Amino acid sequence: MKRERSFLMSFAVKNPEILLATSENIAAIRFKTEYLMVLYMKKVAVMVNREKCYPEKCQHECIKYDPLNRSGKEGFHIGPSGKAEIDEALAQEFHSICAKVCPFQAIHIVKLPDRLNEEPIHRYGQNQFELFRLPIPKKETVVGILGRNGIGKSTAFEILSGNLKPNLGKFDSPPSDKEILASFSSIPLREYFHELFIKKVRVAYKPQRVDLIPKVFKGTVQELIAKVDEKGIGRELMEELGLYSLKDRSVDKLSGGELQKLSIIATCVKKADFYFFDEPASFLDITSRIIAAKIIHRMKPSAVMVTEHDLATLDYISDEMQMIYGEPAAFGVISQSKAVKRGINEYLDGFLPDENVRFRSYSIIYQNPAFRGLSPQVLFEFPKITKKFDTFQLTINPGTVKKGEVLAVMGPNGLGKTTFLKIFAGEEKADTGELKKLNISYKPQYIQYFDGTVEEFLRGKAGSMFENGWYKANILEKLSLQPILKNEISFLSGGELQKVYIAACLSDQDADIFALDEPSAFIDVEDRLKVAEVIKEFTQKREVSAIVVDHDVQFIDYLGDSMLVFEGIPGKEGHVFGPCSKEDGMNRVLKMLEITYRLDKETKRPRINKPESQLDRTQKSSGKYYYN
Repeated sequence: MKRERSFLMSFAVKNPEILLATSENIAAIRFKTEYLMVLYMKKVAVMVNREKCYPEKCQHECIKYDPLNRSGKEGFHIGPSGKAEIDEALAQEFHSICAKVCPFQAIHIVKLPDRLNEEPIHRYGQNQFELFRLPIPKKETVVGILGRNGIGKSTAFEILSGNLKPNLGKFDSPPSDKEILASFSSIPLREYFHELFIKKVRVAYKPQRVDLIPKVFKGTVQELIAKVDEKGIGRELMEELGLYSLKDRSVDKLSGGELQKLSIIATCVKKADFYFFDEPASFLDITSRIIAAKIIHRMKPSAVMVTEHDLATLDYISDEMQMIYGEPAAFGVISQSKAVKRGINEYLDGFLPDENVRFRSYSIIYQNPAFRGLSPQVLFEFPKITKKFDTFQLTINPGTVKKGEVLAVMGPNGLGKTTFLKIFAGEEKADTGELKKLNISYKPQYIQYFDGTVEEFLRGKAGSMFENGWYKANILEKLSLQPILKNEISFLSGGELQKVYIAACLSDQDADIFALDEPSAFIDVEDRLKVAEVIKEFTQKREVSAIVVDHDVQFIDYLGDSMLVFEGIPGKEGHVFGPCSKEDGMNRVLKMLEITYRLDKETKRPRINKPESQLDRTQKSSGKYYYN
């Protein structure tokens, strides 16, 4: 209240008409005062996502329909950046009309949480993303960070690792180190940044974009590790993660999963006080995720911080949690530290009791994925299939897939899962085992950017079905693609591009079988269950079948009806167990990983038991690695 009174007194001095109020102008004065108080309390913000703003391709709707512009004042306009801008002192909730008419959904009118009465730790520029608070690194602790895409996780890591200096929101006049230190109310953060600024603390940082490694390093796997190995454990970690056989391979010839392993190893071999891992599970198969999690956990007693969308991996690796909530591309807020189970459950619920903040209007609910009744009608049968390459051989058992069934496929990389899908899709020819001609729609593992808008691409795939109400409600809306239909595909995020490819796969009206290779890649927690629901409902309502390859155990557990488990020697020989029930398949996968699962009593979310816990030992002794 003192801050509010101080503000009003200061405002009254600068605006004496308040003290000379009459019946004619008091309403306008009250509006102006309340409006500026809202701005002062930082409850309203206008954000422009510059990557999605294309002034040369629109009719400048934000300018044309801006109430301020129409009243003769300057509201939205094209700024020096060539993108839409507005003076933040003039922004107000009525500018939501500008957000609604923007054909590219580049404008966001957001309300910051009522209790958030503070300045941001960092802001990228006028009408651009701002981050409030930072997670706190702790010695001998793995802190897990959970939040949506585009909400500030990587920004927080960039700041904590020293790659980005926080500007306290003063993007046009960056503060000094002394001002930055004085801004921290948290003593641990103040001490951490003091040591960071004087280079007393050593930091090792694994970035999210592992695909950029070949652009900054030329040489072999062994040469890169030798260059950064300060602990002398490079070979040990390469063997543990299955990368040693590739030691002489050029870095620019590695796959996404191999680059991820290389990046994790290159981070762990450094001597550091603080380790930061940004999405270490991406591109990795289920086996490698668990191995990587164990390696990262061994970085203690140094402080370790991990951000990850795979809840099972994050749950398994973390000692405690901090969440980031807010509005993607607009603002992010770091929550208080919490116990792992409590933190994940509160995140799924969308409500943080300690902060009294509801940051999502709905809860993410894991319905019991217990087995639903399937149509007894077989949609297709496949014979025993073999395929031999120069150094690899694949053998697939015969099987059947029923109408409305999702056949889930799991197993380590290098065993032929993608080859299996390509054989069904007709992109590879089997050596033995003749498949009858199938109408298959196929989403590949590696998706690419190309020219054109989302709408143009999907219209080309869906044809007349694009205008169908069911298609709009069950594909476009549930995958959150409606807001980005006018956007150029070349400027989409990885998660947005993945959902566009999923929608394109499901748009084939003539297909009976829909084969999707790693559809959960790049997609955050909120959208993973939505994707699973879309695929599951689609197969049931259309009475078609889906074959889904993925490494996220919870995603597969929620989605699958039956399973194929790929086993063998990666890169040499692959064979298949199944088709089998999901219970038998999951039990076999988890036994191979030497981990057991249980259901969280509150959320029904599958959780990995802590190694050698009483429940872990009990389930292993009974052979029940899967919670069912």
